[in-house]
Amino acid sequence: MFAALAGLAAAGLGLGVAEAVAGILPGATSLVDAVGQVVIDLQPPGAKDFVVELFGTNDKLALEIVVTLVALVLGALFGTLAARRFVAGAAGFGVFGALGFVAGIGQTQAMPAMVAIQAAIAAGVAIQTLSWLLGWLGIAGAPATASIPDPARRSFLLRTTAVGIGALAAGVFGRSAIESGRSSPTPSTPLPAPAETVPPLSADADLASNVRGLTPIVVPNDVFYRIDTALLVPSLDTATWRLRIHGLVERETTLDWDQLISMPQFEQYVTIACVSNEVGGRLVGNAKWTGVPLRDVLEIAGPTSAATQLVGRSVDGWTAGMPMAWVMDPAREPMIAVKMNDVPLPRSHGYPARLIVPGLFGYVSATKWLSELELTTWEAYDAYWVPLGWSKTGPILTQSRIDTPHGSAAVGRVPIAGIAWAPDRGIGKVEVGIDGTWSEARLSTPISDATWVQWLVEWDATPGQHTISVRATDGTGMLQEEIPSRPAPDGARGWHTISVNVS
Repeated sequence: MFAALAGLAAAGLGLGVAEAVAGILPGATSLVDAVGQVVIDLQPPGAKDFVVELFGTNDKLALEIVVTLVALVLGALFGTLAARRFVAGAAGFGVFGALGFVAGIGQTQAMPAMVAIQAAIAAGVAIQTLSWLLGWLGIAGAPATASIPDPARRSFLLRTTAVGIGALAAGVFGRSAIESGRSSPTPSTPLPAPAETVPPLSADADLASNVRGLTPIVVPNDVFYRIDTALLVPSLDTATWRLRIHGLVERETTLDWDQLISMPQFEQYVTIACVSNEVGGRLVGNAKWTGVPLRDVLEIAGPTSAATQLVGRSVDGWTAGMPMAWVMDPAREPMIAVKMNDVPLPRSHGYPARLIVPGLFGYVSATKWLSELELTTWEAYDAYWVPLGWSKTGPILTQSRIDTPHGSAAVGRVPIAGIAWAPDRGIGKVEVGIDGTWSEARLSTPISDATWVQWLVEWDATPGQHTISVRATDGTGMLQEEIPSRPAPDGARGWHTISVNVS
């Protein structure tokens, strides 16, 4: 047990030091996140749906915790091996450091030399700590039956506690430094004012100020949902950022940041949603986006008539594929967004540039940290999520959600309220069913067909248990599907239903 505890403490300190080095050494990277990224890249079909269902937007934190726990368990194993033969335990830490190096150099902005130094320091610290702790016990290489004097045990426990505190301090420092580097920097060239702006929202466009618990019509950046495959959020500089447009084009083109933002920009409100969103889920949001019309950028390169698919590629290699017919349809305005709710894109939402394509789920359109636009045929390429079992086409379904009440309510007038969305068809009406009796809800004034609306019903609640459901009809007259289905492969279906106890 003592040897395993020594190995666990040594592994913890090694991990903490690795995080601290990542926070202060340019070109190094979080080895925990790097290993987690490998896990994401090797995920089997169905894993995304399962993990998001369990953890929602905390999926990345959950993976980081799992990677850390596995590392600590392996450290305990190496400590046990070292108690019998120290070289074996030390070799285990060496192999673990080598695996961290291999995972680290696969990250987008990692420098192999810096990652090598980082992995070597982390492994060296772990091995030295293990040797130091086992030396105080006097059991390194000793038989498993060797006895340990009480003074040595007490000294060992004190030193192990000190190592644990040091590991935690180093880890917290490193993680804080890494996270501080993930805030969006200031663009090298200030963003010009958009040529086309949206008018201020009318008072009846947002009902949230009068209904407690109702989602605001525009979701603030800091609470906007985030679902992507990047544990290590790319840190890009607009001074060196480039966008390559290639494939089935007449002129392969590369734009720098100044060239992109010198093009006329416009604003629009667009609701985007994750295909993993469960019925009644929170993986959907509405924001004001500012950017350059995507079609204007593509026109610079001159798409050929053979191009039937547009593939957006992130700087980390992630891809999303969408039909060219959808992108080129004048009924909608896909864009390369550079602002979110009037500020430069937050780094976690794609700084400095990302795709926003009204009406399509994010997994087939919303490329963050945009680096390439490739024009190809529909048959020639399957983007990231398609081989993992998700549909190649991803139009956002007509969906609705109850935000309030939650579980219980008092007798009397009770607001039943929520949101409904069908970008880019718009919402025609929302109906609320209370114990099987349906009535039409009041809607907020729609901003556009590309955004959600809020809805509200004033209910005279009576004592007892009540069942409340919601269903939406989109702007084409199509009613939201009732039969429940899971998110895979093309989005969840079903009417959101809750039970409310009135007393």
